[in-house]
Amino acid sequence: MTTRNANSQEGPARSAQSATLPRRNLLRMAGAGLGLVLTGALTTACGPEEPDPAGGAAASKPGGGAEGGDAFTTPPAGTAPRALWQHEAKAGTLGNQEVLAVAGNVVLVAGDPLVGRDLATGEQLWSLEGAAQPGARLIISEGTLYLASGTYDGDLVGLDPATGKETWRSRLDGRYAQPRPVGADKDHVYVIAGILEKDLSSRHNVIAAIDIGTGKAVWTERRDAGTEESGITSVVRDGRLVYTDHRKNLTVRDAATGRQLWTKKISSSNFERIAVQEGVVYVADGRHLRAWSVEDGSERWSLATEEFSSFNGPSILDGVLYASDSAHALWAVDPATGERRWHNPDLLDVSVPLQFAKVGDTLYGATEFDEDGGVQAYDARDGKLRWTYNDGKGSLEQWYVVAGGKRLAALHGERLQALPAV
Repeated sequence: MTTRNANSQEGPARSAQSATLPRRNLLRMAGAGLGLVLTGALTTACGPEEPDPAGGAAASKPGGGAEGGDAFTTPPAGTAPRALWQHEAKAGTLGNQEVLAVAGNVVLVAGDPLVGRDLATGEQLWSLEGAAQPGARLIISEGTLYLASGTYDGDLVGLDPATGKETWRSRLDGRYAQPRPVGADKDHVYVIAGILEKDLSSRHNVIAAIDIGTGKAVWTERRDAGTEESGITSVVRDGRLVYTDHRKNLTVRDAATGRQLWTKKISSSNFERIAVQEGVVYVADGRHLRAWSVEDGSERWSLATEEFSSFNGPSILDGVLYASDSAHALWAVDPATGERRWHNPDLLDVSVPLQFAKVGDTLYGATEFDEDGGVQAYDARDGKLRWTYNDGKGSLEQWYVVAGGKRLAALHGERLQALPAV
């Protein structure tokens, strides 16, 4: 495993190891639908039918729990907390990584209906039928949730996450076919949309910026022939729109004008996640994590994992870049230099997370495509796995996790649940 840094020589690598047990064999010993606590193992499965009762592994201290307090008891090592509440959720993911979001004290799930719940209590605050199109991303900026209109009228709508009420609408006059938001800032909503031809067909697509003040397009850039409207992974940061697509392109545009600053090919199609911070974009590019200057595309550093392995999309939380790889290892990397802060390669018997959240000194990860996966808690200081929460469904569906204060919102299949961030 090597790091190549364009500005400095390779720094010393530090690694941390964590003990694991063959989890699948142990889980098969559990009765169907029963909670399981494995002393010394790094997993706890919770019963699938009802919310976990208070007073369990993550019982709240006085003032904590469902009434809205944030004081929770840390469970013993190797023991996951119990869910604070659980509810059915009609999620429409279609591979989307932004199907779950927290805005203030409201947790949102993109599906039909689109629902907002109180994160502390699980109480349904509002529900809208037909508001979110299948595969909708929850794009939230400046307190507004932006979505393509659920009536397929070619417009975008802005909703108040606290109430679900419409507070904004574009005025595109049927100019585009099915515009889909891919990002937003205080001035614009950015969309990928089909060009509506005279015969009402749509054979090409554009990327465009919609002015929030007027609701009209302020710039439109036609994309290359053959590019698809789906499969866009994007970040809007510091006046730049950065995105990848299924044609293995990484592209940066000026958010104010739409002018393309640069584009380059990457070795694989990246539709999981990219990260942008302080003028640098970070991308999983096959076997390498790569960092490029947002302004000119020059390479800052490149970090390689094991031969025949590949990185999953990175996240930057509290100034640290986190990523997993297909060799079942977890990495913490200095985003400025590419030097690893720690590397946990001892996760062969567990699923590695693809999505991350962080509260205090704990890194939380969400896995996918493993019946024994779930929400995992790692010590953010050394990468050791502390516990894995599983809802006992035995489903291969993807997990999602988002932090809100001292709580975590977790989505698995058609089940939304809240966990204490302990």
